[in-house]
Amino acid sequence: MTRRTERIAEQLRGEISRVLREEVTDPRIRLVTLTRVDVAPDLSNALVYWSAMESSGDGEGEVEDIADGLDSAAPYVRRCLASVLPLRRTPALQFRHDPSLSIGSRILGLLSKLSDGEKT
Repeated sequence: MTRRTERIAEQLRGEISRVLREEVTDPRIRLVTLTRVDVAPDLSNALVYWSAMESSGDGEGEVEDIADGLDSAAPYVRRCLASVLPLRRTPALQFRHDPSLSIGSRILGLLSKLSDGEKT
């Protein structure tokens, strides 16, 4: 990525997270963390990677619900971006799940169990 696309990706990440937090009212979109945004060199597309901490035992179904909510909110979020960001062309948004937060949380839990087992 060039410096310009990195800067635009960071602006997009900040503004998309604000719109999702403050303006989107879809109940399927819960606490979502945007981990990164990859922007095409011609600014036609942007891949938005997101992660969420699954609270219930049915993590896969919950992830699918959030993904469906984000996909349905994508056109609205793009319109909001077009009105706020000074870009000639607002990129089309595609949301992709990034399981890194849930994997990290699971690893920390396993490490905690191991350290508790060694103390006893």
